[in-house]
Parts: sequence; C-alpha cells; structure tokens
Amino acid sequence: MKRTTHLLAAVAATALLAAGCSSDDSKGSDKASGDGGSKTVKIGFITKFPVDFYDTMVDAAKEWDSSESGAEVVFAQGKSGTDDEGEIAAIQSFVTQQVDAIVITPTSPNVQDDLQKAVDAGIKVILVDNDIPDWDGKTSVVATDNKAGGELAGQWLAENLPAGSKIAVLQGVLGNPSLDDRVTGMEDALGGAAEVVAKTPTDCDQTKGLDAAQDILTANPDIAGIYAACGPPLLGALEAIDSAGLSGKLITVGFDASPDELTAIAGGTESGSVAQFPAKMGTMGVQAALDAINGKDVPPSIDTGTEMVTKDNVDQFQ
Repeated sequence: MKRTTHLLAAVAATALLAAGCSSDDSKGSDKASGDGGSKTVKIGFITKFPVDFYDTMVDAAKEWDSSESGAEVVFAQGKSGTDDEGEIAAIQSFVTQQVDAIVITPTSPNVQDDLQKAVDAGIKVILVDNDIPDWDGKTSVVATDNKAGGELAGQWLAENLPAGSKIAVLQGVLGNPSLDDRVTGMEDALGGAAEVVAKTPTDCDQTKGLDAAQDILTANPDIAGIYAACGPPLLGALEAIDSAGLSGKLITVGFDASPDELTAIAGGTESGSVAQFPAKMGTMGVQAALDAINGKDVPPSIDTGTEMVTKDNVDQFQ
C-alpha cells in the first residue's frame, strides 16, 4: 500500500509501529478551514490490512482530504483481518494525538473498549464497512448493507443453480457481524433451491480459502457451487477448483468484486460477485466524521450500496 510518513509524538510512534501507520505529510495541521480560518480538524483513519479493497478506500479518503481545506486525515492500518492488537494500538495512538474523530473498519468487537475511551475523550467515531452492533458509542456506520448483499447472491444462486444442487460456503471471520450477515442473507434468499453441505471459516484469507476448498472438494465431489463471504477465499477456491480440473464447471460467487475477481469473472473462471463500493465508504466515512465534528446531523446508518457482478456486466466495473 502507498504510504507517506507523518511526524508523530514519540509515544505515538511506538504504538503505531504494529499498525503500519501512514499519513499525508503534504498538509500542515494549521491549514485554514473552509469557514474562514479556524483550526483544521484532524481525522484518524484506520483500516484492517493492505488489500485492494482497503487500498481503494484509503485512496478515496486521501483524494477527499486533498480537496477538503477544513480537515487533515492521518492513516493507520493493521496487518490482517483479525489484527485486533494492531487496530487497538492505532486507536490509542490517535487518542494520544488528540484527533477530533476516528474513522475505522473494526476487525472485531474486541476494539470496542478502546473506541469507547476515545469517545470518552471527546472523539467522534465513525465505523466503516463493519458494525459493532451492541456498542452505542459510535456516531454512524458507513457500510454496505451486508445482509442485502448476501440476499443478492442467494437470489442469483437460486436462479442459476440446477435444481437439487449442493453448495459449500466459505465463511469470513466468525463473529464479525457484517461477514456473518453475508452468509445469513445468502442462505435466506437461497431457501430450498440448493442444500448447503459444508461451511468453513476462512478469516477472509486466500490461502485458507484454498485449503478449505480443497477439503470441501475432496469430501463433496458432487457439489455444484461455492459461495464465499469475501473475495480472497473465493480466489483461493478458484485455485483449488483449477487444480482439480474443474475450472469453469462449478458456479462460484464471491463478495467484494475485487480487481482479481473481476478478471476471473471476465475470464469465465468465476461466475459472479457482489460488488461493494469501497471508494464511497472512504469518502462518505471521512465526510460523516467532519460533519459530526462540526455538529451537523449524521444518520446513524449510511448505506453505500451493492450490486451483483457477472460476465454480463463486468465491463462496467473494470
């Protein structure tokens, strides 16, 4: 991921080392805001780990930052989709820096306590991509309606699978509400159109997706399709399918419509994927943070939309 270095206080630098801190050095903290010279507000932006989805989100936030005179955005990132410790270190560092708001794609509810400490310190918190449902300290959640996205996938599978088919599900990170909703929504919409014969957690990791798919294909050689709650494990599953000589013969649906997934869909090795809009999440997340800082009304939930991508419309997304 492209990073620039931001001068941090010494205590903050150590804390952010594990979180892969980055920021845009091109703007000083004293730049004038658009309302006539008041001090620029500072927004901390934390993403889970360096993959295309979060790179796109961060790039959009940086573009917003470059054109917004009233705010400065500083960035930090964890090492994996389950790196709670990295995100907690970044939260603590941003509290030390006295940012005005934190925008974060939370790895799990385990980061809640430190986010509450930020709120207690007067910092607005905007959750992006993932919710922490039982936490009332957040100002807003800027995210895909993941259950609706799962339902899109389930409806498409119900319409395209042969009657009586068996399918397997590659789950994301168990206990992550957004990722769980993608599976629940798919199963609800799929109904009795197919039988789910295997469900395996993958932590949204490509290698774990490969390993899980190999095991599933061995145990269930008659399955007609695989659904994955996130993009990387679906890409791993495509490797396993290809190794088994079944490329293009199974119906495969992912969630994210990442660049590699779009290439696979265009090439006919992946059937489809639910597209999210990470650029919207980045832009709308930092805008919600700025609005909250300035005392404007911010909706508690902001839906950034989903769309089913197949070979019929993939050219619109590439």
